[in-house]
Amino acid sequence: MIVLDSSAFFSMDALPEEDHVCPPGVIRELEKYNDPRLALWGDMVRVSDCSKESMAKVEEAAKKSGDLGRLSPVDMTVLALAVDVDGTIWSDDYSIQNVARIMGLGFKPVGMKGIEKVVKWNYKCTGCGKWFKEKYPECPVCGSPMKACRRK
Repeated sequence: MIVLDSSAFFSMDALPEEDHVCPPGVIRELEKYNDPRLALWGDMVRVSDCSKESMAKVEEAAKKSGDLGRLSPVDMTVLALAVDVDGTIWSDDYSIQNVARIMGLGFKPVGMKGIEKVVKWNYKCTGCGKWFKEKYPECPVCGSPMKACRRK
């Protein structure tokens, strides 16, 4: 089973011949950007929600790697759906690929080169320079924006 992310749709010229599925958020993103492929493929795309249990597993893995602050809610559902259907994710999103590799999920880049190794992230305040393991909307110390930085 192939689980399709929005970035896969944006890079594909044709749907894969294997069974494929995507979460509802992917369809909403395609609608938001008026992607013409949706009009061609809409009836052929199986749409399914993910389970809360799988979403909890994704959150745990993404929190450990620091990707939680880099993944959108739709990205999270793509990963969780792959857990539910034991599928391979097609995505050009590096954070999705990173968490997929950490979780032992298969992934395939579509229009770009995929990740070569797992990356872990920390977050640095752009104002006071304090480091955090999790991303906050703003620095809890000084209120400045946060910047993602690879852990060394």
